[in-house]
Amino acid sequence: MKRLNGAEIVIECLKEQGVDTVFGYPGGSILNIYDALYKHQDEITHILTSHEQGASHAADGYARATGKVGVCLATSGPGATNLVTGIATAYMDSIPVVAITCNVGVNLLGKDSFQEIDILGVTMPITKYNFIVKDVTKLADVIRRAFRIAGSGRPGPVLVDITKDVTAAECDYEYKQPEPVKPQSDTITEEDMEQALSLIHASQKPFIFVGGGAVAANASEELKAFAHKIQAPVADSLMGKGAFDGTDELYTGMIGMHGTKTSNFGVAECDLLIVAGARFSDRVVGDSSRFAKNAKILQLDVDPAEINKNIHTTASVIGDLKVILRRLNARLDPMNHEEWIAHIDRMRDMYPLRYNKEQLTGPYIMEKIYELTDGEAIITTDVGQHQMWAAQYYKYKKPRTFLSSGGLGTMGYGLGACIGAKMGCKDKTVVNIAGDGCFRMNMNEIATAARYNIPIIQVVFNNHVLGMVRQWQNLFYGKRYSQTVLDDQVDFVKVAEGLGAKAYRVTEKDEFERVFKEAVELNIPVVIDCQIGCDDKVFPMVPAGKPIEDAFDEIDLMIEGK
Repeated sequence: MKRLNGAEIVIECLKEQGVDTVFGYPGGSILNIYDALYKHQDEITHILTSHEQGASHAADGYARATGKVGVCLATSGPGATNLVTGIATAYMDSIPVVAITCNVGVNLLGKDSFQEIDILGVTMPITKYNFIVKDVTKLADVIRRAFRIAGSGRPGPVLVDITKDVTAAECDYEYKQPEPVKPQSDTITEEDMEQALSLIHASQKPFIFVGGGAVAANASEELKAFAHKIQAPVADSLMGKGAFDGTDELYTGMIGMHGTKTSNFGVAECDLLIVAGARFSDRVVGDSSRFAKNAKILQLDVDPAEINKNIHTTASVIGDLKVILRRLNARLDPMNHEEWIAHIDRMRDMYPLRYNKEQLTGPYIMEKIYELTDGEAIITTDVGQHQMWAAQYYKYKKPRTFLSSGGLGTMGYGLGACIGAKMGCKDKTVVNIAGDGCFRMNMNEIATAARYNIPIIQVVFNNHVLGMVRQWQNLFYGKRYSQTVLDDQVDFVKVAEGLGAKAYRVTEKDEFERVFKEAVELNIPVVIDCQIGCDDKVFPMVPAGKPIEDAFDEIDLMIEGK
């Protein structure tokens, strides 16, 4: 036992939890913690981002790529509020992040003091839990609880706000070994298991829909064994990418608004939909009254709040997905659904993903990146057309290799997440895919990558428009392009060079391979500005609110004469 001040206790607790990297930005209220961090810089690496939002996204990307809890730091007032978008992003996608902020002293709380904000009140709806610490004797236990809450059950962000006087006050500190987070299994009942097994045995056309919960539960091996044992095709949500091998013969592609026709039609035709760690997002189900209308639905999820929330289920099993699948596999014999699989294979042949192969396009770039990285890179994305192309045209063979904001749809997410992922997985090639609209939101984080020489590759799909919004305007708003044309003089190559990175501009297909290979070999921060067409579209597409089997593509539009 030793006597430490609050700031030193924070650092010791981070070390207890095995934290090796934090992302943040200092300020007056958090100065004591930064002073303590200075003394431990050989044990904990601190990445000074260009903006607190970048720190929150970096902590999120670190968590998604490593499976560990990500950590970000910010001072009071605007420092804390600048974390909010990143915290909300993590909350919507169930990502374990601990955000540590510092506030004004206890005697100044509630008095509209300089840089005071009620960050607990602000973040209550977007955190799994949040704390304010006004007593130094409670600080260590609160931080330990924060990490445990963030990483257990359904993961999520936790905020710890500490008053400045607590960071200066002293108390006794004693090291505690973190308790291991055990998979949640006490909620898995025999009755639920029997019902699940009965549905699976009775099914002739089973279909598996995989979400981000399969990634969080590290359930990839069990999922693969399960799919092959019951011989069922597998589709994934945006968050579920990589949980099931994208090169597997049973994989049918993404489901939902920009899912493959094979996945969407397969779900519409199946007699049993097995949902593994997914929450039936509106972007997946479309018209909920007609979703999987021919199927019974079996939902496997750790969060009981998700059962019957968006879609009524026939049966469910509540608990850790890895444990559930392991127990199901132990009680299932191999099944034969060859006729159903043959039907799915025919649909896959009938409805391939298509794009214009004559010019530089987003799909071409993603296929080329897949080829040049042997499918072993970590891909982060921003939000929009480029995000969908990254999901459709890169085959994710492993979990934690596709990092993207799904639930919140946060433009500007990808670059910070890319930095965080690279810090957590230094041996991996890490590439951020962004549109020009997204890139300009947080491109200041290129300066962060350059400052620390973090060798990330930023690929900008530069179509000089807000591509996905323009696509909607083109298809559904009479081509009225209100405020979606980015026809200005911003030169991303010059900006990137000014921020300290190497930069290239690519306008032709044959240029991209050479430039990307060079970017990998340079092992420094690189920005590649790829000029693509302003009216390239993401297909297939389901109109908002329509059933997913209403998916259409450019051929359908040609047939209809639109």
